[in-house]
Amino acid sequence: MVSVLNTIDTGHEDMIHCADVDYYGLRLATCSSDNSVKIFDIKNGAQTLAADLKGHGGPVWQVAWGHPRYGNVLASCSYDRKVIVWKEAGPGDWTKWYEYSNHDSSVNSVAWAPAEYGLVLACGSSDGSISILTANVEAGTWDCKKIPNAHTIGCNTVSWCPATVPEPAFDQRPSKTNLAVKRLVSGGCDNAIKIWKEDGDRWEEEKRLELHSDWVRDVAWAPSVGMPRHQIASCSQDRRVVIWTSDDLANWQPAVLHNFDDVVWNVSWSLTGNILGVSGGDNKVSLWKETAEGQWICISEDTNNASTGAAAQNNFIPEQRTL
Repeated sequence: MVSVLNTIDTGHEDMIHCADVDYYGLRLATCSSDNSVKIFDIKNGAQTLAADLKGHGGPVWQVAWGHPRYGNVLASCSYDRKVIVWKEAGPGDWTKWYEYSNHDSSVNSVAWAPAEYGLVLACGSSDGSISILTANVEAGTWDCKKIPNAHTIGCNTVSWCPATVPEPAFDQRPSKTNLAVKRLVSGGCDNAIKIWKEDGDRWEEEKRLELHSDWVRDVAWAPSVGMPRHQIASCSQDRRVVIWTSDDLANWQPAVLHNFDDVVWNVSWSLTGNILGVSGGDNKVSLWKETAEGQWICISEDTNNASTGAAAQNNFIPEQRTL
């Protein structure tokens, strides 16, 4: 059964839309409709406010921690059409490292690429496009590429394909299939899920996955655990969660995990990729696991998060976004 380990009073003055724990599980970032981003130290079961970041002019939908090999870096996106990358210059001294304002509408989702690719950030917007921001860490400059018209009406969510190559002992395929190519998956208001891959200086649509009958609210590419199989979880306003599975990145097989009682807002994999957290408008957070027979079963459910109706990264922390 899911249990509440700790409750944090963030001091936000409006609804919290996202909460994300850093790589080491020692810091928590939150964002809110009060236009602010807050960072807390959460050592030894206690929380201390480490920073209150002001820079957005509208509700902040999502925050995402970068990999620590690039320092303490945090990205945030907002209804104000901006993406801000924050960096800790010294203990407790957070500064705005980079601001990206080349979207024509709300930026709804940000996701860092696997650290093996460098410091790369994907951003999905209601203007229908996806931006890929790449940092030259030594020079302190950023390169920007855009996937225009990625989703009709708007892009709601982005997630990266893991960079880890399956262990040869487990990989029975005769050849590797572009495993070094950067890929990401997105979901949008066109009810579609799209897989994109980098081809030289541009990004191209590699696959379109269609099964949902309403807006796709979240997608999550499962972490690699060494097996030659890829899995993507998606959730939608059609109240369904779908698990997409592929052995070759070309042919994807969908399986409906469950039909829920309300819109499903978020899906999130555990670090080992064997447990999926699901949450939505039914005010429940549930955990699901695949059996040896390939069936998905609910192993835990919590109704204590009645005001959140969402789940997030690794620790299944509450999150909710609204266009």
